[in-house]
Amino acid sequence: MPTISRYYGVVIRMYFDDHPPKHFHAYYGEHAAKIAIETLEVIEGQLPRRALAMVLEWSELHRDELRANWRLADLHRPLNPIEPLE
Repeated sequence: MPTISRYYGVVIRMYFDDHPPKHFHAYYGEHAAKIAIETLEVIEGQLPRRALAMVLEWSELHRDELRANWRLADLHRPLNPIEPLE
């Protein structure tokens, strides 16, 4: 599963050929969550409040890039790195 971004202990990844809805995986320590790209809702799992806030802020800023990476992953193409949250 390619890592597409890292910041403040958060790791963002996407699977190739993953199932809908469009989503990404966020990891923070032993916590993990699957987050829908279109709605920014947590589909599965959980993150600490502060980590989730950072992930949601980051994903709102990079939603178009996340959509593009979802399309690439569906085609088994290399994913593009996305700038970390600053």
